[in-house]
Parts: sequence; structure tokens; C-alpha cells
Amino acid sequence: MFMNILHFYQVDSESLKFQKITDTSMVNATKGLFISCDVPMAQFIINLNSTLPASQKFIIHILDSTHMFVQPHAAEMIRSAVSDFRDQNSYEKPA
Repeated sequence: MFMNILHFYQVDSESLKFQKITDTSMVNATKGLFISCDVPMAQFIINLNSTLPASQKFIIHILDSTHMFVQPHAAEMIRSAVSDFRDQNSYEKPA
């Protein structure tokens, strides 16, 4: 007989350790995007989020200094802001 066994884990944001959830009667799931980037870019995204009103904040959870979980509707806004930031901070050699 074949059985599917699912194990659910939660991340302790303080210690970054995974803890197995034994009571699976109530599991909260949130759809989102996982972002992995370097520390300066993560700080830029966190700052971008902090400048928005509470109703428009998009960061669901900051996992560590280079990883975060954000709402999926914010993907294009984040890409656009990062692109603009890079364009403003790029050196172009004078002709």
C-alpha cells in the first residue's frame, strides 16, 4: 500500500532552524515569491517596502540577510525599482 506522507516545517527566524510541525490540522499557506539576492540589494528592497503605506507593503517575511518572501503581485514593481536603481548607479565612460 502506497501512502503519501507530508511533513510541514516552519522556520524559526531567530535561529534559522527548521522545526517540524506535528499538528497539521491547521496549516497556514501563503502564496508568494522567494527572493535571493546580495545584502545591499536586499536592503534596497527592504527600504523600498518601508517607504510604502501599510496597505501596499509587500514583504511577507525576511528569512535572513539575503533571502525574503514577498507577495507575488509586487514582482514587477520590485524588478522595475531595481532596474531604475542600477541605471542610476551605473558608471558610463564619457565619450
